[in-house]
Amino acid sequence: MGATTPGQRHKRNPNFDKLTDKEPEKELTIPLKKSGGRASSGKISVRGKGGGEKRKYRKINFGQKKKGVTGEVKALEYDPNRTAFIALVEYEDDDKCYLLATQDMKEGDEVICAEEAPLESGNRMKLKNIPPGNMVHNIELQPGRGGKLVRSAGSAAKVLAQEGKYTHLEMPSTEIRKVLKECYASVGEVSNQEHRYVKSGKAGRSRHQGKRPTTRGTAKNPVDHPHGGGEGRTGVGIKHPKTPWGKIAHGKKTRNRNHTDKYIIKRRNE
Repeated sequence: MGATTPGQRHKRNPNFDKLTDKEPEKELTIPLKKSGGRASSGKISVRGKGGGEKRKYRKINFGQKKKGVTGEVKALEYDPNRTAFIALVEYEDDDKCYLLATQDMKEGDEVICAEEAPLESGNRMKLKNIPPGNMVHNIELQPGRGGKLVRSAGSAAKVLAQEGKYTHLEMPSTEIRKVLKECYASVGEVSNQEHRYVKSGKAGRSRHQGKRPTTRGTAKNPVDHPHGGGEGRTGVGIKHPKTPWGKIAHGKKTRNRNHTDKYIIKRRNE
């Protein structure tokens, strides 16, 4: 049956054919409390948040909790809290956990986390044991702290070289940076590459995700926004677009974590 409404006609969903038709594991989920964008004071600190479908958080193992134990992928599941799909893995000791699913992962696959493991998609090992040219994700920044980098749908970093105590990685942004060889990373690309093509099709789908409507600055009064005022449809009216609080909105660099600049070999392409 074809589309019967404009919302159905224009929407594009990810391909869920690979996912297992099952409920999430009860012992691996916890309730999520909503804030509506409000801080502990009760005042709105993040605009545009509110409503949305009720969700449960899936506890994902981003680190190395099951080191040296082989696990079998029992199911591939949807996670409403992230863009990637997740894999339910059952280990030899009957313990279960969720991992980020890789693009070519399927039910019945075996995965393992070890200092040196087979170079297969889904396995996790130290960067020093991954040859140049391979794609990795869920990369640690500090040994033992769990994966922090490259975790979104369809993303992957490329191992370029091993030099001294560092591994050179080309990030999805094209930035090239050094990461300690002792850090762990997972082999392969993150699942759900088609996420970039998703179209909501209707405003209601954004409301289901907890996103409230956003009012354009040019539609407001001058007292409420630097872009406000004017007769009819007017432009921004100032040299640089600004936030409601008068700060430059586009083009101004905000990075101030200079202590990590020494690990960046090449900045990303603008």
